[in-house]
Amino acid sequence: QVTLVESGGGLVQAGGSLRLSCAASGRTLSNYVMGWFRQAPGKEREFVVAISWSGLITLYADSVKGRFTISRDNAKNTVYLQMNSLKPEDTAVYYCAADRLSASRWRIGAAYNYWGQGTQVTVSS
Repeated sequence: QVTLVESGGGLVQAGGSLRLSCAASGRTLSNYVMGWFRQAPGKEREFVVAISWSGLITLYADSVKGRFTISRDNAKNTVYLQMNSLKPEDTAVYYCAADRLSASRWRIGAAYNYWGQGTQVTVSS
């Protein structure tokens, strides 16, 4: 069993930055892909970004490419999401997810078995 806990959400003005963290516990995360998804009110959950166990491979949604950066510290069992140049449309609950997945499934939320409780990010205009 893997437990994921997100933190770092909050209210920020457009153009600002936030850094989300997702701390994992419960078992070793060897070979686990870590991903971030988000869900805005009235919308479906959408893929944001994912990172391989090694941290060498990342996959970004086009909507955040160039503004968001994912990283991980396996010694701390933590993954980070640095969000810069935030826009009002980035407002959502952000969830981290983990599982052992092939790269072709990283974008698919239903493929992940482990999820955090979510952290709210609100970007004001």
